Amino acid sequence: MPNIRVRLLIVLVVLCGFLTAGGGTPAAAATPPDSLWFDGTPVTVRDGRFVDGHGREVVLRGYNVSGETKLAEHQGLPFASVADARKSATALRALGGGNTVRFLLSWAYAEPVRGQVDTAYLSAATAQLSAFLDAGIRVYPDFHQDLYSRYLFDAGSWYTGDGAPEWAVDAGNYPDESCGICFFWGQNITQNEAVKRATYDFWHNRYGVQDAFLVTAEKTMTYLRQHLTDTQFAGLVGFDPYNEPHPGTLDDGQSSRAWERDVLWPFYERFRARMDAAGWRDKPAFVEPNLFWNANLDFQRQEGGLLDAGTLGPRYVFNTHFYDQKAISGVFMPGKAGDGSYTGDFRTVRDRAAAARTAAVVSEFGHPLAGTVADKAPTVLKAMYQALDSRLPGARWWSDPAASGPVLSGTQWQWDLYHGRHHELMNGNPGKVLTEGDAWNDEDLSAVRLDDSGRPVLRQDARLLDRLYPSATAGTTLAFTYEDRSRDGSTTLTWNPVPSSLPNVRKLVGSGQYGLLLWRSGGGQAPTELHLPASFPASATTVVSDLGAVHAPPPYARDTRIGVAAEPGGTGSRRLLLSAPDAGVTHVALVTNGATAPAAGLLDAARAELSAWAAQKVS
Repeated sequence: MPNIRVRLLIVLVVLCGFLTAGGGTPAAAATPPDSLWFDGTPVTVRDGRFVDGHGREVVLRGYNVSGETKLAEHQGLPFASVADARKSATALRALGGGNTVRFLLSWAYAEPVRGQVDTAYLSAATAQLSAFLDAGIRVYPDFHQDLYSRYLFDAGSWYTGDGAPEWAVDAGNYPDESCGICFFWGQNITQNEAVKRATYDFWHNRYGVQDAFLVTAEKTMTYLRQHLTDTQFAGLVGFDPYNEPHPGTLDDGQSSRAWERDVLWPFYERFRARMDAAGWRDKPAFVEPNLFWNANLDFQRQEGGLLDAGTLGPRYVFNTHFYDQKAISGVFMPGKAGDGSYTGDFRTVRDRAAAARTAAVVSEFGHPLAGTVADKAPTVLKAMYQALDSRLPGARWWSDPAASGPVLSGTQWQWDLYHGRHHELMNGNPGKVLTEGDAWNDEDLSAVRLDDSGRPVLRQDARLLDRLYPSATAGTTLAFTYEDRSRDGSTTLTWNPVPSSLPNVRKLVGSGQYGLLLWRSGGGQAPTELHLPASFPASATTVVSDLGAVHAPPPYARDTRIGVAAEPGGTGSRRLLLSAPDAGVTHVALVTNGATAPAAGLLDAARAELSAWAAQKVS
């Protein structure tokens, strides 16, 4: 929700100076195509990191699927059909480079009548979700809401919401919605009395609405557990209980931090108990703090971050969003983002998760792709991905890689197959049919669309989205960076050039893309793997590592130290596999597409140079 958090305050500054436990047993299903012996294990949280069944550190990268769930045109589902879900999953893997999706669900459609879960909706959602699991993509579902519910809004309103069902709104007898002097939908959070009161009532369980939601959530999770195969269920990495929580209204004398402690956290504990009862005991809850806890405008930030929740891991994941409200405002950041623009913001996320002894995920980030601030999108998104990869700006990375920190997981907002092709009756009004953009409150953030032939195509630079990243590290990640060479118009953005002190590495990389991973091995047999973007065909890929130096790496085999294999799911995406079955040894690997048939002497010289650099910089 990129334009929620700042718009109200900008305007004020300007103006003022079902289902039971029973159910059929799902049929056995084969593992996704192209799976290897180490694939398919569940992901859990251990020692503050996501890990798979082989103890490898896992990075979750992908997209939200999708804002379509907020709309009525497909009855609260991300897709019109399972076929579209499969098409989307294949494209997300092959074009977008994702290995994970945050899969949006709608409470309004799951429980349209109080106390009655709509199993037809759950069945359709499960089938669509399964399309991603079968493509080898991990999933964490999210019961999504914005502005509490669309049913708070009049047919002729400028705005709409999503989340709670109509009966939950009717129970409150809320005032007629009005945002007053509002120019952007997010202002409703703090100015629309109906939204504020309904949100407050949910958190305080007035009319039993929170109880009802938790019952529906448990039935939904039970349904998924019963109707997914064991292989598919292993691909579910957790559940996001509630999107972007906000108190609505604080009680007299109550602080935001106290609200998190006394109201929000008990809700998460109740949700966690429902997960356990539904058979999700070994999967974490992806819990979000007050949505304003990390606002990058000082006058907007509210104290929070689940500071009083204690140790979260392994039962909870620290889950947050980040949008650059300065950039979105068009006022507070007149220029564009640059090298290191968000390393401080994402460092805050890393530090908060580390203090809570759990893993972190930035489950939403992005920037508008149309409108008056769309010109900032190429630099803003590059800087956000840079900050996910490392704590450091490019200018400092080569001189101090040991300070790079863990690679953050994240899912970009959003992946909407129907972008620009919607047919949404806004608030049920046949006189207000929305077709353009995301068809929701003037948002336009989808990274994908369908072309005239019905083929998914990217709306952003593929070099930015389809990225090299360590999807599984056999041991402990010490440092990682990726120079994507993405473009802002006709300008190639290079924020992390190889330093002149490494002339052979610099020559090898040239003007190509490159990534560099430093890790300490953990003694397991499963290899370290990095997603290979489509811009890294095996024939053009060069790997320089202490494990070897090779151009056009061969197909993976268990006795091959450096090899390439397809990623699970049969989508055509590929991965680089690095085998180092020792323990406690520091390894380094540079991966680039900048060299064409490099000479053996250059490979050897670059390998020696890189090994010496790694030995000096990382103890």
